[in-house]
Amino acid sequence: MYSAIAKNKRNTVIIIALFLLIIAGLGYLASVIYGNLSIVIITVVVSLGYALIQYFAASGQALAMSGAREIQKRDNPRLWRVVENLSITTGTPMPKVYIINDPAPNAFATGRDPQHAIVAATTGLLDIMDDAELEGVMAHEIGHVRNYDIRVSMIVFGLVVAVGFIADMFLRMAFFGRNNNNNNPIVLVFGLAAIIVAPLVATVVQLAVSRQREYLADATGAITTRHPDALASALEKLAAYGRPLQRQSSSMSHMWIADPNKPGIIDKLFSTHPPIPDRVKRLHEMGGAF
Repeated sequence: MYSAIAKNKRNTVIIIALFLLIIAGLGYLASVIYGNLSIVIITVVVSLGYALIQYFAASGQALAMSGAREIQKRDNPRLWRVVENLSITTGTPMPKVYIINDPAPNAFATGRDPQHAIVAATTGLLDIMDDAELEGVMAHEIGHVRNYDIRVSMIVFGLVVAVGFIADMFLRMAFFGRNNNNNNPIVLVFGLAAIIVAPLVATVVQLAVSRQREYLADATGAITTRHPDALASALEKLAAYGRPLQRQSSSMSHMWIADPNKPGIIDKLFSTHPPIPDRVKRLHEMGGAF
């Protein structure tokens, strides 16, 4: 487990470096197309600034987008006690607890580190889960906290948005800019192709990271509770009773324990979550090992 946490910390650095290379590459292509090398510096500086803002502000944005409200123990003793007991068991600082008034069963964790963590659950989740299943779900979310997945998630989200914004800006400049004096159409075509492909590459990296996070959080939660079958049962209920959230946002879909958007066949190729049957199968295999 500790090696997985260390790996996630290293992955944070690797992911940031990868995205900076993509962003710098976009900036360089734009500088060649427009004959202005200062574009590279401006692009990297602006992207780093945006990622830094996201690092501190993303959790607040996620709570606002989901309509979550903070609770204390008296507001929902059942959920509070589950989170508190898991925090004591794992030696993790007690995260802030939020509830989302939504019949769609789901939950997520956010925050930049265990000292600033937040866990949230919908009223729909609380209604359909028994105590063991609820403990499994919240152990999964605290697993994200312990594994520093929430930090990786926010940084990746910020940089993916930055890549998309920069690519879109350069694309608009290429088609509508009045001062494009580039005389090499091959460079222009290559640059435009790269600008179009870069957001797709960034999204694929985000999806790969997100799917592995879910498998790791499932395993962490199962080890914490010593009851992987309870989390497997909870996931099966999420698959059976899942529905789109009332306040959906594709930008935070990767943060939920189950995909809140009910994607179609094509969308599943770009889903932020691995298939629930695969997750359930892995958990049952873990259950056989206990």
